[in-house]
Amino acid sequence: QASQEELKAAYRRLCMLYHPDKHRDPELKTQAERLFNLVHQAYEVLSDPQTRAIYDIYGRRGLEMEGWEVVERKRTPAEIREEFERLQREREERRLQQRTNPKGTISVGIDATDLFDRYDEEYEDVPGSSFPQIEINKMHISQSIEAPLTATDTAILSGNLSTQNGNGGGSINLALRRVTSAKGWGELEFGAGDLQGPLFGLKIFRNLTPRCFITTNCALQFSSRGIRPGLTTVLARNLDKNTMGYLQWRWGIQSAMNTSIVRDTKTSHFTVALQLGIPHSFMMVSYQHKFQDEDQTRVKGSLKAGFFGTIVEYGAERKISRHSILGATVSVGVPQGVSLKIKLNRASQTYFFPVHLTDQLLPSAVFYATVGPLVIYFAMHRLIIRPYLRAQKERELEKQRENTASDILQKKQEAEAAVRLMQESVRRIIEAEEARMGLIVVNAWYGKFVNDNSRKNEKVKVIDVTVPLQCLVKDSKLILTEASKAGLPGFYDPCVGEEKSLKVLYQFRGVLHQVMSADNEALRIPKQ
Repeated sequence: QASQEELKAAYRRLCMLYHPDKHRDPELKTQAERLFNLVHQAYEVLSDPQTRAIYDIYGRRGLEMEGWEVVERKRTPAEIREEFERLQREREERRLQQRTNPKGTISVGIDATDLFDRYDEEYEDVPGSSFPQIEINKMHISQSIEAPLTATDTAILSGNLSTQNGNGGGSINLALRRVTSAKGWGELEFGAGDLQGPLFGLKIFRNLTPRCFITTNCALQFSSRGIRPGLTTVLARNLDKNTMGYLQWRWGIQSAMNTSIVRDTKTSHFTVALQLGIPHSFMMVSYQHKFQDEDQTRVKGSLKAGFFGTIVEYGAERKISRHSILGATVSVGVPQGVSLKIKLNRASQTYFFPVHLTDQLLPSAVFYATVGPLVIYFAMHRLIIRPYLRAQKERELEKQRENTASDILQKKQEAEAAVRLMQESVRRIIEAEEARMGLIVVNAWYGKFVNDNSRKNEKVKVIDVTVPLQCLVKDSKLILTEASKAGLPGFYDPCVGEEKSLKVLYQFRGVLHQVMSADNEALRIPKQ
């Protein structure tokens, strides 16, 4: 966003600093010529609106193209940007067509009631009866893929297999979705399974107003008992910026009316719902708190009461790696008993393990369901997850360092040469600032600082940037914009891929001050 006047002022200042005629030493003169040419090339590009627009969009690659095949050079900056956006949209469409967007769920139900509801008299004569019997009593696997046919048409293929207590079945579905306009889409669905007959469905989504939409889903299920129709309609409205209200009508096998309000903010998620229906009517309230930490920790609780009984659930989830989230929920209900539900989300795959502990309300089952997962998680996090993530981060940093080693070495040499060339200018700036009791940079360091005791084993990696910073002082002010400081004259990146800061000890009006600034943070000193 720099103006032409700002570019000219920066160009003149750097020309005076790096001009070869200002340096008599042959080695310094050679280094000055190289840096002077770089500054001149940069100014030639940035002072011309067309080449500046090309560089902003394509970088150096765009400037070096023979004949500039991408777009004509005579176009205006606005036309160049428009052309670039068009090419970007085409690339997105090609990428979309290559993507299948697979999603899957694996659920394994575990019956562990023998741990708490054990009747010893039944096992007295059974070999190995001293060990509780834990068994898998149900499984469910579902998978779906999306295949974009055109920019508006998508085919979705999905299937599922289920088994419970030795009985099971499966089904396969094909859906064709078309985006009819910016306000809506329609979807046709065809399905078949071994437990139920063919299924035909139609789903329609439509934005009624900018704050309100409706979804209707009608289906015909063919079976040995005849045709069973079903209809579900959902009307939703934005009540405010973070709150949605839903009205749902369901007619068919399990007819019901449902009203719910969902409020989702940066720190919380709240839901209240009321359903009247056959065979289930209930009221449900749930709350989830989102912690603003690196691991995206969330704790949640809910209460659900209806004709089927009452269920209280509480749990937590946390990010354990870049693509994985682990969660656990304890469910306590009458007459359902106590269950522990463990869920792992890995990218677009979900692994779900509901463990039924007891049919009764036993305090011991509630205690172990709550404390057990916490103890196991913290032990695994300390002994397995944290060391693994640390080793993975080190490998990525090492690979990044290897890939950028030659480039960083060149930048380091340029920075060191620039510092030597700045010495004379810095001496004059300091003399002028001392005369007016102005801004003098006493010491400045840039790189990785370790201030936290928990990171005391990590190595400090900083470079001295006192001279380059003093060279940027003008009229007793130092102003740095929101950009990585590694690109400033006389700077380079001393720790690729790691968090960096700038620490400055400066004197103003004869008083010492110290300031610490993040790498991409704007800085203006002296502070008011």
